[in-house]
Amino acid sequence: MKKTEKKGLGKGLGALMNTNQTAEELLFGTVELKLSQIEPNKNQPRTEFDTEKLQELAESIEKYGVLQPIVVKKQDNGFYKIIAGERRWRASKLAGRTTIPVLIRDYDDQKTMEIALVENLQREDLNPFEEARGYRELMDVFSLTQEQVAQKVGKSRPAVANSLRLLSLCDEIKAYVLNKELTVGHVRALLATDKEEVQKLAARRIVDEGLNVRQTEALIKSLLQDKKVKKKNPMDEELRRYLASLEKKLSDSLGTKVTIQKKKTRGKIEIEYYSNEDFERIMSRIG
Repeated sequence: MKKTEKKGLGKGLGALMNTNQTAEELLFGTVELKLSQIEPNKNQPRTEFDTEKLQELAESIEKYGVLQPIVVKKQDNGFYKIIAGERRWRASKLAGRTTIPVLIRDYDDQKTMEIALVENLQREDLNPFEEARGYRELMDVFSLTQEQVAQKVGKSRPAVANSLRLLSLCDEIKAYVLNKELTVGHVRALLATDKEEVQKLAARRIVDEGLNVRQTEALIKSLLQDKKVKKKNPMDEELRRYLASLEKKLSDSLGTKVTIQKKKTRGKIEIEYYSNEDFERIMSRIG
């Protein structure tokens, strides 16, 4: 019987480490090191670790042990630097273990950074800015092009380019993304303009009005059609927030989406319904 060749998605860790071994095969020939002999990689792309997920991993390790060894590199100071597997190392400490299985590799700094980035991309999603900073660091430290970075991490060049553009966003919009008030799709629409004031204005409306990506694209297009973005009028801002609060109250009361559109002296209220029964239910509530 012909043996089926295994294929990975993009450039996997196996490709970067020049091995196609499974976790079980990697265990053969590993060594146990004390956790105290190992230190994290200061250039690790991930800056935040989900506490709840880390605790879940610790409980798994407590029951079954570390099923896949971490990868480390010996340093001149006698300690071992983590190349891949910092979550397993942290979780092992939480689980009360004193040792952990490791593979010792002598990779150069570039290979170490590539593997650390790819491992995080494949095993647990980085937030968009951690991912972008990882790409930027590869480019800056090793003078790589976007195309070269894309090839090394198994992404398309446009994907890397779009990721890097996130770093140009202001702190206000970055905070919206990290708080999950804006999606990456929203942000891509915002990046259709490099005018920070337009981005901020649009971002606030997305959050306040719950706009989807398509509505955001339309909003940006309309804002860009204006030759000059008008400065915010505090009274207009107050009115917009007041109307948004009314929309929410009506939506909660009627159990459906309500939109208020106001012009100078007139406007309209839109009440959505999704079936004949839903229409009758809403009309009954209105009375």
